[in-house]
Amino acid sequence: MVESERSLPSDTRWSRAVVVGGGYAGLVTARVLADHFDEVLVLERDAVEPDSGVHPSVPQGYHAHALLAKGGDVLEDLFPGLRTELAGLGAPVFDYGERISFLLPTGYAPPDPVGVSIQTFTRDELERRLRQRVAALPAVRLLAATSCETVTGSAPGRLDRVRYRARGADGPTDVVADLVVDASGRATSVDRWLTEARLPVSGRTVVKAKITYTSACYARPPGDEQDFDVAYQMAFAPGVPRGGVVLAVEHHRWMCSLFGVDGHVPPTDDEGYLDFARSLGNPRLAEQIKRGTREGEIHRYTNPGNEWRLHHKNPRWPERLVAVGDAVCVFNPVYGQGLTVAALEAELLGRLLRHRRANASGLDGLSRAYQRAAARLIQVPWTMASSSDLMWAPGKQPLPARFAHWYNQRVFALAVHDPGVWARFVRVLNMTAPPSLLFRPAVLAKVVRQALARRRG
Repeated sequence: MVESERSLPSDTRWSRAVVVGGGYAGLVTARVLADHFDEVLVLERDAVEPDSGVHPSVPQGYHAHALLAKGGDVLEDLFPGLRTELAGLGAPVFDYGERISFLLPTGYAPPDPVGVSIQTFTRDELERRLRQRVAALPAVRLLAATSCETVTGSAPGRLDRVRYRARGADGPTDVVADLVVDASGRATSVDRWLTEARLPVSGRTVVKAKITYTSACYARPPGDEQDFDVAYQMAFAPGVPRGGVVLAVEHHRWMCSLFGVDGHVPPTDDEGYLDFARSLGNPRLAEQIKRGTREGEIHRYTNPGNEWRLHHKNPRWPERLVAVGDAVCVFNPVYGQGLTVAALEAELLGRLLRHRRANASGLDGLSRAYQRAAARLIQVPWTMASSSDLMWAPGKQPLPARFAHWYNQRVFALAVHDPGVWARFVRVLNMTAPPSLLFRPAVLAKVVRQALARRRG
């Protein structure tokens, strides 16, 4: 530990943090870092302005996104008034059970309140609002059109020296940071940084699930009022390879994403897009597409699956470098976990920094402590997503994935007739309760009785 850090008083802020990547995860993390550092440099390769929305280099940004209830709560804590600000633009806030037409593989979920409040909006508007707020923080310098060329070390075992280049600049700029955050997404260069520093590259766990999304935004006709704010059809292996969602979003619009597994690719022309929606079991998606007026292009994006960089298992993970968002774990977007997990990671980092300032313990050891804690945070959503996606893969699936899939089927069969089971599932889905809530005796007994009845039948 550096001696000057050992004696830091608890009210002292560190000098500089650098965030590589100015997308959603980078912005949320920069907001947290601004509480603890005199200067927070955010390096964003796209030429964004404070009022910019989706990045041109983020293809998934044009598609429907879900911010789970837990993620919404974290963002509201970090950005007080954000929910009201978005609601003022027409982004609805509603009870997950009352305003959603949710078609499970076993039928429609009950339309009863569940006590879980969510809000729907486009990622475009969310990032615009976050960027405006973060850019206004005194400690933050958002450097647009600026690429990170490399991250090296000022001392052995560290990666804390960042070289970046602004577009049109004569040469690069080098800075040494007290903390570097990799928020550069799935295209992260962390493997190169580690290799050039003669450090081992972290292992990876990959679960493939080729899902193609085709999305468009539709203006709703004047006076259009519906009894739902979300209409959804879940894809579920092996018999339901197509799905989709339509969300009520700001400015009186519908955001629609249709998706299919492997060869079930939603078209990008209006007629084909509507035909694909009509092939779904939930007719409300096609109804709103037909009634609305498309705004902008129809976008397509193919996600190859889930990938987790196991930095927490790297025995020589460097000091002063942490990874957040897709730079550490990429989730299949169909489960809507990515935005919430990135917010939770930022919240975690802030909690660790507060603890170290309170104890005047400095930053040495923080990076490994953070990656271990982040792995514990990631484990539950990763298991939920990867277990489902493994069931699309040919061949024999692992026993835990098969059991999880079987149990989910039983829960879905119960949920369409039992509002209590549905409410439990919604809480787990929105990360406001652990998966163990679905294994409590009251639910487990119902699953067992149902399974026995099916065998006798």
